[in-house]
Amino acid sequence: MNFRRFTMITVLAAAQVMSTVPVVAESQDWTTTTVSSSNTVPSSLEEDPSSLTGESGLADGVSADMESPASEGFTAVDGAEVVSHDGDLSGGETDEASVSHSDATEQESITSEPSEGEPATESGQTEGTAANSQAVATSSASGLAAASAPNSLVLLMNSDVMYHNGEKFTAGQPMAVKNGVSYVAIRAMVERAGLTLRYDNQTKETIILKNGNELRFTNGSSNYKVNGETRAMRGTAYMSNNVFMVPLTAITQALGIPYSVDQPGKRVILDLARMESGSGQPGGGTANPGTGTPNIPGVGPHDLVLYMNSARMVQNGREYTAGQPMAVTNGVSYVAIRALVDRVGLRLTYDNTTKETIITRGNDVLRFKTNSNVYTVNGLQRTMKGAAYQSNNVFMVPLTSITQALDIPYRVDQPNKRVILNVSTKPIASFTVQPGEIFAGQTRVRYSTSAHSPVGLDIVDERWEGRQDLFHEPGLHTVSYSVQDSSGQWSDPYYVNIEVKAPNTPPVAMFMTDKKEYKIGEKITYINQSYDRDPGDEITYRWENNEPAFFTAGRHTVTLVVTDSHGATSSYQQVIQVSSEVMYTRDEFNHMFTEIGDKFTFNGLEVPSMNLVPITRRSEPALLIRSNSPETVYREGIVYREVGVGNTRFMIHHLNATGKRMKMYVVATNINNTPARITTQYTGMGGPIDIPTATGRASVQRYLESMQSADSFKTISLAPGESRVILDDLSRQSLANGHVVSMFADLYTDSPIRYDVIMIDEAKDPIQKLPHLILQPVDGVHNRGTYADATRIIETYERVGDTPARIAIGDRVNDPNLEGFDGITGVPQSNSGNFGVLYKIKLHRVAPNTLITLNPRGGRYMGAVMVNGNIINVPNSGAVAAPHEATVLYRTGDYERSVEILFTAAPGSSLPVNLLLQPLPESK
Repeated sequence: MNFRRFTMITVLAAAQVMSTVPVVAESQDWTTTTVSSSNTVPSSLEEDPSSLTGESGLADGVSADMESPASEGFTAVDGAEVVSHDGDLSGGETDEASVSHSDATEQESITSEPSEGEPATESGQTEGTAANSQAVATSSASGLAAASAPNSLVLLMNSDVMYHNGEKFTAGQPMAVKNGVSYVAIRAMVERAGLTLRYDNQTKETIILKNGNELRFTNGSSNYKVNGETRAMRGTAYMSNNVFMVPLTAITQALGIPYSVDQPGKRVILDLARMESGSGQPGGGTANPGTGTPNIPGVGPHDLVLYMNSARMVQNGREYTAGQPMAVTNGVSYVAIRALVDRVGLRLTYDNTTKETIITRGNDVLRFKTNSNVYTVNGLQRTMKGAAYQSNNVFMVPLTSITQALDIPYRVDQPNKRVILNVSTKPIASFTVQPGEIFAGQTRVRYSTSAHSPVGLDIVDERWEGRQDLFHEPGLHTVSYSVQDSSGQWSDPYYVNIEVKAPNTPPVAMFMTDKKEYKIGEKITYINQSYDRDPGDEITYRWENNEPAFFTAGRHTVTLVVTDSHGATSSYQQVIQVSSEVMYTRDEFNHMFTEIGDKFTFNGLEVPSMNLVPITRRSEPALLIRSNSPETVYREGIVYREVGVGNTRFMIHHLNATGKRMKMYVVATNINNTPARITTQYTGMGGPIDIPTATGRASVQRYLESMQSADSFKTISLAPGESRVILDDLSRQSLANGHVVSMFADLYTDSPIRYDVIMIDEAKDPIQKLPHLILQPVDGVHNRGTYADATRIIETYERVGDTPARIAIGDRVNDPNLEGFDGITGVPQSNSGNFGVLYKIKLHRVAPNTLITLNPRGGRYMGAVMVNGNIINVPNSGAVAAPHEATVLYRTGDYERSVEILFTAAPGSSLPVNLLLQPLPESK
């Protein structure tokens, strides 16, 4: 039942289909519009509730409850309806936004069905309608003007031409479609419809006035005001070549202008005469439902008439009595569900297990509960305007909950105090098309059909027009689908306009190199010249053997394979000749040309024999709170607790193994008798995902990024004894089972603050839960603790880089561990790897042409480093492994440089690491 989304396909529901589109009945002669004087008087699409108020007060409720899309805008024409739409009226030039279920937006194309007593053609149209449709499709300009009723305004789709009372006019801009919404030039519309146009310089609003109604539009806004009430439009008003454009239905809805869509003739016909009458129909008397027989003029044979504030119902000339009168509760119109179900041909059951009242029609299932304003339609929850309730053992529900879910068109006849539901017994057909993009001669089209009978009859036959499994010509192709039920009755055809694109052309792979022959170790420049002839088609590239240099002489074949978004591929090969002359060795080449952040392989066994850079080491005061044990958390609890004051740094790294979704929090509690202030300075969050090394790298990278700006600074104040969640990024997302979270954060407090790092069920309140949580023990493998002096400054003023040298980090010997204690147990702790320590490495004199790299010595490493203010991923992709890989951090160039490096070990990675400083080979 949900026809909401199709990519690149426009659904034109060009028939009366109960589950999709209400219809407009047309008179047999296109040149006239016959309106019975006894026709019902409908409400406009967005009727002023006050205009519906009658003696009973019910109409107010009807208006309030029936303002949803399924109920808006019905205007009687020859006993059927013209529906005002908020989507595209052009049919065939809309996008997916214009195709939706009736509870979201009305469908866009409205065609005719046979009037009672008219012979039907094979296509399901009346003879007169079919003939007239053909005539419209081939009519001249004069014919277009003559095809409308007196005081009708005919707008031509995608054109600036309009016809009013047989006279041709030109709008300032063509009728246009933007994002599935049809727009008109407001001045041209106003002039033809006899409205008054003004502009308010103070509020910058364009104003339309008519019969005491005031509409106010603002450029660039999707809202407008109707008599002071703000309403939403389907699209945003905009200026085009100094012409103010607004959605057509914003005007038709607010002023109750009936219109119909002539899809074959590509036009929209507005009945201005019916607007001018003020009642929705030109002249004529009204029927009196309170007297005589229930043979009501203007009501179709399948219509169900409900009387406001009454239990009376009329259908097919017979009168029925509901268990309870149609009533208004809190502005919502309610009906007795059993009486409505019996008349509409639905099935009513009750589920004793779930205590739900169930309505079934074909494949559609609606479930209601007493005293609930939520019901389900085919398993999906929707909200009603009011709650269902029991009255004298009769189950009452909002009328529109049923009409919306089952797409039952209705109209409100306010003068006669009645609501008229169009209950068709025709079968209903629809279909969808896949894939979203279809190419002539290439794409096999898949059709998925849906059909049912509103009265439960079997579907016995189907009929297609225009269907092709493989379209050979590009362009717009219209396909229709109809079904027949066991009574012999055919559905109205369901139309889909299929956009068939020109055949996809494969991409062309091509590249060249800057030379034809290279030396061993000479850098090769590859110039990608691939392209795709189809505009907007994205292509991906896959290289084979495109080494930046070759280190063996001979012929080397390089291949480039390109693939477009439709799977078409192309490949190109080129042979590169390498001579026996050597320009650089592999190590020399890697040192010279490996990109910053990329890694290369080398003989890592040589590293321990390199000289250590002569450094001085000192610390800055910062308290490190390392929460990393238990690293894997199996139950709710407090994973770490500590009291801190002044500069404080958090390093948090935990994995959720509880089997359910959890959240982590840091709760700060003011343990003082005076207010305390906490300033969050720098933070970095990684995860939650299931890759520990990736979360560790992300947390370090974002922590360093926050140091590049003071925007992250945030200060809060805690009252004495107050507890509050801080570091909101940590608890913003829940952790699935198996997911890891990492975080760095620098804070400053002016008073001692107790911090609790906790993991609890995602649905629980951390402040309420905190007093009841247990303190978790360590896991015996990973480290937690509180460590002073957690910012370490390493500095040298000697010139470095002239000879190979290294700086060791986290190796215990050359870089001693911080010593501290467990904040929960008081047990002494040694910070193995110095995770959470921020290293500020200042090399005041680095020789020209010096390479600085990071080489892991303890295992795989994924992190980030800041070098002279620039953040370098270590490495750019994947991980760098010990001991034979290194990631390039910096090259000094031709001049001596000062280099400052910020480093902190990434959680999930292995320490120690070495920073290597090596002279570059001579440039050749």
